[in-house]
Amino acid sequence: MSAQVQAIPTPLPVGTSIPAGTLRAEMEARRATNRRFDVREAIGLVVPLCTQLHELHAQGRTVFVHPSSLAYGAAGGGLRLIEELAHAAPLLPRDRACLAPEERSGTEGDARASVFAIGAILYELLTGSSVGPGMRRPAEVVPDLPPALETVLGKSLVADPKHRPADLAALAQALYQIVLNASEKPPSADTSHLDGDGEFEVDINLSLMPPNGQAEETRVPSAPSVPKIQAVAGDGPFAVAIPVAQPQRLHGNDPTRKLADLKAALESDPRPRYVVIKDGMDHGPFSAVELLQQIASGSFTGDHVLRDTFVGEERAIQDWEDFAPFAEQAKLNRDIVQEKRALDAVVSAEKQGTQYKALIGMALMGVILAAGAGWWYRERANEERELAVQGATDRVAIEVDAGLDTAKGAKRAGGARPSGGGSYPSLGGGMSCEAAQARYVEEYKLGNNGPPDLTAGAYGNVLNRGTYLNACNVPSSMEVNVCAAVQNGRAVGVTVTTNPSNPTVASCISRQIRGMSFPSHPRLDVARTTFK
Repeated sequence: MSAQVQAIPTPLPVGTSIPAGTLRAEMEARRATNRRFDVREAIGLVVPLCTQLHELHAQGRTVFVHPSSLAYGAAGGGLRLIEELAHAAPLLPRDRACLAPEERSGTEGDARASVFAIGAILYELLTGSSVGPGMRRPAEVVPDLPPALETVLGKSLVADPKHRPADLAALAQALYQIVLNASEKPPSADTSHLDGDGEFEVDINLSLMPPNGQAEETRVPSAPSVPKIQAVAGDGPFAVAIPVAQPQRLHGNDPTRKLADLKAALESDPRPRYVVIKDGMDHGPFSAVELLQQIASGSFTGDHVLRDTFVGEERAIQDWEDFAPFAEQAKLNRDIVQEKRALDAVVSAEKQGTQYKALIGMALMGVILAAGAGWWYRERANEERELAVQGATDRVAIEVDAGLDTAKGAKRAGGARPSGGGSYPSLGGGMSCEAAQARYVEEYKLGNNGPPDLTAGAYGNVLNRGTYLNACNVPSSMEVNVCAAVQNGRAVGVTVTTNPSNPTVASCISRQIRGMSFPSHPRLDVARTTFK
């Protein structure tokens, strides 16, 4: 049983195309329909290819081996090296991923480089993914993969050529023994050469294959793999157990899940292999987890150069397919914060300008009244103005108090009074909106000269903008309901529900609201809003 993997089209640089009749063309055709090569078919293709390349390199010749330089269907369905394409460095990213690190500077490879190419091509045939950062162990994608095949792949994909085997005949023999009769029997060869000889020793720790937490030598090739099972159709004697595949699932329609899957794939390799060049200095090496943390914090941005020390490649973070989405997300978050700060500055400036205009208007009115009616009229106008302001204050207080006042003398369920003899209980943060309401009891006092309460619109002007949803990647089809209990300019209680339900998105939105600034007032006010 093989796991299904979502088709990811091969990115084509401008002016390039996939050569017809090549292995690359066949791989992309299958990728478009979520099909991959099975183990027997893949080994049946690469074993004869190993023999061909062994004979070619024995003549002292060098070539670039990648899917676009291999004719598919030749010689009864096998592979054949296309000479005119094997002497030019490939341009397609998936083809370049099949080159050994020492070839990526434009130098044709010898037998040792072809061992890496065979491993990379076989890995892509089986998993549908390219070799590089974020690659998974083949057994995670193909549950029934023979353990011995994963071991051979790990040795073939050693990044350092000094610790990589060079015997293509031994590689062909080892692959043939894994699935007998999958191809014609290759010439006899000593498979121990895949572990080294008198001149070198294979170091599996330098393989691009992520470690699996146990020594390769302890694995028993003949032991069958046992897939995980999950009971379905209820409990009892008639419950059904089915194998559960562990595929590499990419959720193209859900950016949050897609990033989470990519992050999990990168973090499967804990080795410190990444160095970032910033301000002319090398920083690192970092593991994938540490690098993603640095990108999220803004320490490294998309234009900083990232070097993978295992393969020796370096380019801007924004040009690495596996790290670019995280750099873009971090930049988006920074832009949102900057936009909020700029908006707050504009609101503050407008508010200050309005206050100045009001003061100037009142001053001019006083001068006109003084000049036209004298001292008596000025005094009378001042009294009437004070009465009007007091009446407006009473009306505002009545409008909001009606929403949250409890019965006179009701016992407070929690909170503490602010210092200085105030009459409003002050709540701590971290609660839900409903919990904040339940714990708050406003103690009514006659003659209370505290500031007038604010209207719900004052809080809605902040809550209804919805810019904080962008930081949580809320899909346009999702309905979001927000209840915020606000006191002293901050949300002490927040409840967020989504339809369809998504606890991760709801938790993210809740954190965003708790970090927002609201109009400040000692009373507890509740604002609700819905985004559809």
